[in-house]
Amino acid sequence: MEVLLPKLPSFKFPSPSYCCSITTRSSSYVKFGFRRLSSLTVCASTVNEAVTEPTLGSPSLGHSTRPHFPILHQEVNGSKLVYLDNAATSQKPTAVLKALQNYYEAYNSNVHRGIHSLSAKATDEYESARRKVAAFINASDSREIVFTRNATEAINLVAHSWGLSNLKKEDELKKLGLFLKFVKLNQDEVPDIDKLKEMLSKKTKIVVVHHVSNVLASVLPIRDIAHWAHDVGAKVLVDACQSVPHMVVDVQSLNVDFLVASSHKMCGPTGIGFLYGKIDLLSSMPPFLGGGEMISDVYFDHSTYAEPPSRFEAGTPAIGEAIGLGAAIDYLSGIGMQTIHDYEVELGRYLYERLLSVPNIRIYGPVPSEKVERAALCSFNVENLHPTDLATFLDQQHGVAIRSGHHCAQPLHRDILRVNASARASLYFYNTKEDVDNFVQALHDTVNFFNSFK
Repeated sequence: MEVLLPKLPSFKFPSPSYCCSITTRSSSYVKFGFRRLSSLTVCASTVNEAVTEPTLGSPSLGHSTRPHFPILHQEVNGSKLVYLDNAATSQKPTAVLKALQNYYEAYNSNVHRGIHSLSAKATDEYESARRKVAAFINASDSREIVFTRNATEAINLVAHSWGLSNLKKEDELKKLGLFLKFVKLNQDEVPDIDKLKEMLSKKTKIVVVHHVSNVLASVLPIRDIAHWAHDVGAKVLVDACQSVPHMVVDVQSLNVDFLVASSHKMCGPTGIGFLYGKIDLLSSMPPFLGGGEMISDVYFDHSTYAEPPSRFEAGTPAIGEAIGLGAAIDYLSGIGMQTIHDYEVELGRYLYERLLSVPNIRIYGPVPSEKVERAALCSFNVENLHPTDLATFLDQQHGVAIRSGHHCAQPLHRDILRVNASARASLYFYNTKEDVDNFVQALHDTVNFFNSFK
């Protein structure tokens, strides 16, 4: 029995006060601090206005949506914040912050079993959020949407509930009898899909893939992969954390069996994600956790369980967070996911091209072209400079937020790219070409600073 995985999984196994000072550990002359830009006023009324698709001569999508994100209008370490860490988490529009505040101020209550007005209102809004998620990814039924703490929990839910019921032999994978097969990269630094197709057999039970790589920015042909997998009787689980926030995702068109995503990467709150599963599969799966809403009847010697999705939502759920996710979906839908995707393709290509001006830079993943589409992110290294040094200096001296590390893809870095870590700049629709220019200029300054000691 086999389980197929690409070798680069991107799995992960409101208005704060900005007046603070933090002491740096490495150097006493570098000052941390946050200051709101008083010259920029965000009106509450702007968050409910429709964002029209940019036309020739009109402001870009980034410029037209930035006023909706209060956190972006501040200084960090004496410089205007340039936030380019969106693959790790996105910022939240005022509409989402207000939805959370309204829940806690106006109808905070537990859901489903209360008869009073507050509980009824909370239940309506919670289930409305589920329907919004279903519509957003074009699920055929809202019962196919299970709220989880995050995408990580959603993957674990499938692994434990579907996996332990269908992947026979020993109870634990490491006691084996099961085989994990990994797909490496081709010469273009994207997962070798042809090799994946060759590796599929009647012994394959599940294929687990990312949709968009959070390191390489590559986009996989999920519909084709699902077709090949189903031809040999295998199921398909897709990590869509880097695709659902950035493009149109239609689970019926893709014909995947399971798909997971996280709220916090799509303008929603942290602490909630979702699992999509075909209803016949979910109905056949045992519970993942026990207690609360997931039961139907409890006896001294046995229990019966609720139908999906309640079967997989044990205990009090993240009610406010689900409502916030629903507000985020309303906001994204108001812009249009195709509009977001088209803008990000252009901005991502601009980022890639501008980074090529940095001496001795190595950008990972495919080269963008008319036939090759990259997500709007770039993971990179600069020769003889540690990515954490780059990221730290960019933040402390320029107010630029990027990420450094292995980005939850340690085998990819260590065994394939042959590096310990990389720096990553990742964009969202509220970023602009000016953000990219400021980042690249700051990166030039950073590289020159470190090279001056050689």
